[in-house]
Amino acid sequence: MDETRRPDPREGPAGLRRLLEDDPADLYENAPCGYFSALPDGQLVKANRTFCEWIGRPVGELIGVRFQELLNIGGRVYYETHLAPLLRMQGMVREVALDVVRADGSLLPCLLNAVEVRDPRGAPLLVRATVFEATSRRRYERALLAAQRAAAESERRAHTLQQVVSEVSAAATARDVAEVIVRRSREAVGASGVALWLAGERRASRRTEPSVPPLELVAADGIPADLLEAMESAALGGAELVRDGGVHMVPRGAGLRAVWPGLAAVMEEHGQEALVVVPVDADARHLGALVLLLGVTGDTGLIDLSPPGERGTLVQADADLLATVGRQAGQAIERVRLYEEMARHAERSAFLLDAARLMASAGDVTETAERLAELAVPRLADVCVIDLAGEHGLVRAAARHGDPARQDLAAALQGRHLPHRESPHPAVQAMELGRTVWIREVTDRWLAQITADEDHLGVARALELVNLVCVPLLADGRVLGVLSLGSDRRRGAFTSADVEVAEQLALQVSQVVDKAQRLELETRTSHTLQANLLPPAPPPVPGLAVAVRYLPASRGADVGGDFYDVVPLPGGQVALAVGDVVGHDITAAAVMGQLRSVYRALLSDRPPPSAVIDRLQAGWSLLGLQLMATALFAVLDPETGRLRMASAGHPAPLLVAGGRAELLDVRPSRMLGAPPAPGPAVEWAGVLAPEATLLLYTDGLVESRDADLDRGLATLMEAAVRAGTNDPDELCDRLLAELASGVRADDVALLAITRRP
Repeated sequence: MDETRRPDPREGPAGLRRLLEDDPADLYENAPCGYFSALPDGQLVKANRTFCEWIGRPVGELIGVRFQELLNIGGRVYYETHLAPLLRMQGMVREVALDVVRADGSLLPCLLNAVEVRDPRGAPLLVRATVFEATSRRRYERALLAAQRAAAESERRAHTLQQVVSEVSAAATARDVAEVIVRRSREAVGASGVALWLAGERRASRRTEPSVPPLELVAADGIPADLLEAMESAALGGAELVRDGGVHMVPRGAGLRAVWPGLAAVMEEHGQEALVVVPVDADARHLGALVLLLGVTGDTGLIDLSPPGERGTLVQADADLLATVGRQAGQAIERVRLYEEMARHAERSAFLLDAARLMASAGDVTETAERLAELAVPRLADVCVIDLAGEHGLVRAAARHGDPARQDLAAALQGRHLPHRESPHPAVQAMELGRTVWIREVTDRWLAQITADEDHLGVARALELVNLVCVPLLADGRVLGVLSLGSDRRRGAFTSADVEVAEQLALQVSQVVDKAQRLELETRTSHTLQANLLPPAPPPVPGLAVAVRYLPASRGADVGGDFYDVVPLPGGQVALAVGDVVGHDITAAAVMGQLRSVYRALLSDRPPPSAVIDRLQAGWSLLGLQLMATALFAVLDPETGRLRMASAGHPAPLLVAGGRAELLDVRPSRMLGAPPAPGPAVEWAGVLAPEATLLLYTDGLVESRDADLDRGLATLMEAAVRAGTNDPDELCDRLLAELASGVRADDVALLAITRRP
């Protein structure tokens, strides 16, 4: 015996040898898998015990049954369209997944391997198949597919969120943010439609209690007009659709029909099964809500395989995604609103700066009001009206509309003056109360109460105002007028910041109006003083043509110290005088009036011009005159033309005759009020020829900051020659037009005398 020979296991116990001898039949019947044989048409001719037990049917019941009849509906379709042709073509199939229907109706997941037995000519004789039970494998595969789908859905949601964050970060307005949120949220959950409502600014009502914040539909997508209207009516009616809290569903059921039957009916008509309400929040502040419709998504050309009732459901992961989208929307809206508010604040600051510059350069009150009204529209408001308090009520100084095509409405308002008190008009109320009146809601009934007649009401309606702010113009406790600003439907309602800007503007306007009114009062006073201090129009003098002109300086109190005088003397002679008190204010005008009065008093004994200067110099301190003055005095005999003149520091007179002009050599003495000269004043004597013109003037005509006195005198002579006239009125007008038409730093007095033959 070879000790190295391996023992044969079949030589063991007798029971083992018997099992091994019977192994082929036992292995077929009790194999761990199912066996069956079938004819080429699928009719079973043999099946092992394992297969029969798996499906719960005895072998006698299976023989003669076609295998495809044991499959579910999907399996039968697959057998006829794929498995049988493939088996006929290849002669075999491997691991085909099928569901066999057990006797109790349950399904047996299995894997089928089959081969086709053929005769020598290749004709099919028999199909032999093995069946492996695949319940655990199928469960594993389904779990794996579910995990893959969950991962894909998670990736999809993450991608959606990334798109939302990216797109809203680039949005510049709240409406841009809303459009992104509506589009992306609809894509994320396959909603049939989406709409976004935002709450406006919370304001106090006329009864002073806080009002419900107004809701505005900012964006919508995929919602029919009638359904959107029903949703909006429900939201505005009870604000239930736009509320604080987490994501919640509102199914179309008895609860919705009880609260909003109209909305439920329209949803049913359009095949919508539920609403999903997503709060839009930012930093614990509720801004609005995103409302999604779940149901029929419209005619897409595809068959909707979702059974009715299941389209109105939302998985928790999608609810969490929508909640995150709502928070992103709230933060983005807050960001763009903050940016917009900063931009509006910058615009308001720029407006106030422009208004300050405008008012600093404006002239009288009317000009200031008109230019300010033009600036205010459309930058601050659509309509600007400025009323100023007058003796008999409010005088409408300016009215402007931001739309040039509607300026006629503002012009119609400007022609209507309001009473000073006891009127419901908000402008009058603002003046009486001394505070801002803000009309937050302009209704037709309210317009009828504040307008005077049907025409006035028609203009007010045509303006389409939604807000009106009236701010009183106050200065030192005095009400100067009222500034009224209105916004129409295109601009929308004013904000609190807009009203604050209006109040700051009114403060600036008040200061300017107060200053302008004081200046106008001072100007009227100075005009009255000047008119009383200057002599009346020269009396007619036989043989002479006389013209006088007086122009005050462009700046200051519109009054000065220049004077002229023409006084007929006994014996037919005429005394002439022109003078200039230093300065061009009310004090200079008062000194001028005193000087002219003293001069006329000295003429009582007809002193020569040089004596007038000497006497004035001697008595200057006695008169108490604190300002110095220049003057030129003359005596003219109209009949003979004999002329005598003396100057106290005054520019030389101009003689115009025969197309020529020359300065007379009148030697000046010291100014009046200066220390006395060592000798008497020098007197000039000559003859004024017929048709010759003598021009006496003050230095305001020939002196300026841009040119010295010599240049000014040369320009005067050239202008007198170019005038080419011996008419004193025409000569004065032409000289003033050429030499004093611009800004004047000093007063100008002219006295022109032409001797007639």
